[in-house]
Amino acid sequence: MKSGFIGVIGKANAGKSTLINVLVGEKVTIVSPKPQTTRDAIMGILTKPDYQLVFVDTPGIYRAENRLSDVMLKTAETAAKDVDFILYVHDGHGGISDGDIALIKRYLSGSTPMAIAYTKIDIMPKERIPEDVKKLYENGIDCDVLPVSARKYTNIGKLEAYLADKMPSGGKVIEEDIVSDKSERFMISEIMREKILLKFGQEVPHGIAISINVFERQPNGVYDINLDIICEKPNHKSILIGKQGSAIKEVSSFARKDMEKFLGSKVFLTTYVKVKEDWRNRPDLLRDFGYKN
Repeated sequence: MKSGFIGVIGKANAGKSTLINVLVGEKVTIVSPKPQTTRDAIMGILTKPDYQLVFVDTPGIYRAENRLSDVMLKTAETAAKDVDFILYVHDGHGGISDGDIALIKRYLSGSTPMAIAYTKIDIMPKERIPEDVKKLYENGIDCDVLPVSARKYTNIGKLEAYLADKMPSGGKVIEEDIVSDKSERFMISEIMREKILLKFGQEVPHGIAISINVFERQPNGVYDINLDIICEKPNHKSILIGKQGSAIKEVSSFARKDMEKFLGSKVFLTTYVKVKEDWRNRPDLLRDFGYKN
């Protein structure tokens, strides 16, 4: 049997979380079209009779703008050092820039073996793929490049087999029936944050944190969940609540449906919106919201 840890690294919004969800076959990490969606290193576990792949989804790599983004960058860097293999996810639709080449070389320079998952090939001209792969090799990128589409499941089986072959021999590192290392409480907060990311504009979601006050399963099986949506500015609070509470009701309804699907039971969800100014730059609040700094 082969098993090991795979660090899934790449720039923000390259498709890392979507690729992991497809490979694992379960939604273990939230997805949105906006960058900075993933903030923590989240494990997704794929167990087959002959191998076990433990994917570590990391925050997207981008320039640090506040203490929170600095924490996220450090999370990605740490994950890249503590794995058996690095899968660098590159958005093929976006082309290959000099910055992309420099970043890929940075991870190749380490001692951990690496390959590139060249994603989103379903939304780009097919003739571009060999051109971009050639450009990578001409610029000294000496590793395997695997074109894939998570949305269309193109070459996903080939990628899985490739990664399994790269793992060291050994027994399972995680129990067989586990698909993620994160708690139900964590996943509930991520579901809430995902729905906010999907509904609202660029500025508000990046300053959002979720704090769960109550997470209890009642004797009748219904989950009682009470949470705070933390934003940084009073005008953000107004946007999140909406006219006569319409926005928060809508996003809470969408979130509750996904929570019920995830938990396999009815959910009674209560949400509040609170302002904590500049929380992304305050170490005490970062710790309170679960971000180590």
